[in-house]
Amino acid sequence: MSKVPGRLITYCTNIHPGEGWREHFAALRCHVPAVKAAVSPHRAFPLGLRLSRRAADELSDGEHERFVAWLREHDCFVPTINGFPYGAFHGERIKERVYLPDWRSPERAAYTMRLADLLAGWLPAGIVGSISTVPIGFKGMVADADLPEVRRQLIPVLEHIEALRAVSGKEIVLALEPEPGCLLETTEEVCRFFEVMAFPAELRDFIGVCYDCCHQAVEFEEPEDSLARLANAGIRIAKVQVSSALSLMSPTVAQLGRFDEPCYLHQVAVRRRDGALYRFRDLPDAIAEHAGLADAEWRCHFHVPIFSPGAADFGTTRRFLEQALPLLPGEPLLEVETYTFDVLPPELRRESVTDSIIREIQWLEAQVDAAHRRP
Repeated sequence: MSKVPGRLITYCTNIHPGEGWREHFAALRCHVPAVKAAVSPHRAFPLGLRLSRRAADELSDGEHERFVAWLREHDCFVPTINGFPYGAFHGERIKERVYLPDWRSPERAAYTMRLADLLAGWLPAGIVGSISTVPIGFKGMVADADLPEVRRQLIPVLEHIEALRAVSGKEIVLALEPEPGCLLETTEEVCRFFEVMAFPAELRDFIGVCYDCCHQAVEFEEPEDSLARLANAGIRIAKVQVSSALSLMSPTVAQLGRFDEPCYLHQVAVRRRDGALYRFRDLPDAIAEHAGLADAEWRCHFHVPIFSPGAADFGTTRRFLEQALPLLPGEPLLEVETYTFDVLPPELRRESVTDSIIREIQWLEAQVDAAHRRP
């Protein structure tokens, strides 16, 4: 493997459809070589690998060896796994099912330990690995009363990760990913969760957050305040998903309806001019209340390409990214995550998915370089 870049920048392969390992691997072979050639021709390229439970189970010894040989041949390595979607993630109605099984479930714990075993085998020495996962569960399904059971599921996973480090020397962090509508939604809720969990000191380094910029922007949080709260609470940022959300000022129903698609959950937060904030489970729920909230800013959990500033009839939260990137610590991997590519309006996917990924990574690299040049 050639030289590993100092700041790890990649994209999440959950943008590619497929649930079984053969489908996952076929997507990597199809898209990754062109992306690497464009953005990392002379350095090893990190893969933000998404593995469903089915794909993880199908990685037999033979398939594992074949994948490792492919990584070596194409000068790639795996520093992070997206372990958020357990099952199907494309081509059908997902909505709230994406959070199941949640962290009350032994199935979620077993799946995550399987991912940790795989990652420990792929992770290069000296690089901190991460596994992003659901933010405990969806509100309405999981409540504070479930936290003792959640802790009972999390502790063995953290102990497993600790044992892996003792045996292999590989450091892996479980990264809870706060998301609108979930038990971990706002930065305040994240800080309170870690306080309530009171993880043992010897396990605390093995759990942190995956900071998704789209999600915190939808919450109308400010990057400086959000990141400072996490730092003051001693919560580790294990990886950052560099993503952008929809932002529409005083939108019409027709404008909102262009983004109402049936596959994914598109949570909405609406902030009126007086500062009052209203949250909705999904875009259709928010549209139903449009008449009383028309004169307001609407932010919608619908990932759009990060290089896009928007169009004539909608904007994005790209400004959140531009503010957040210079404030982030230097260690966490940066991962572009525009998994909604196939359901974007036509004007936002005029190029191939590979070309769009390349443009996003190049935009991100330019932002990071600019941040380093600032006095």
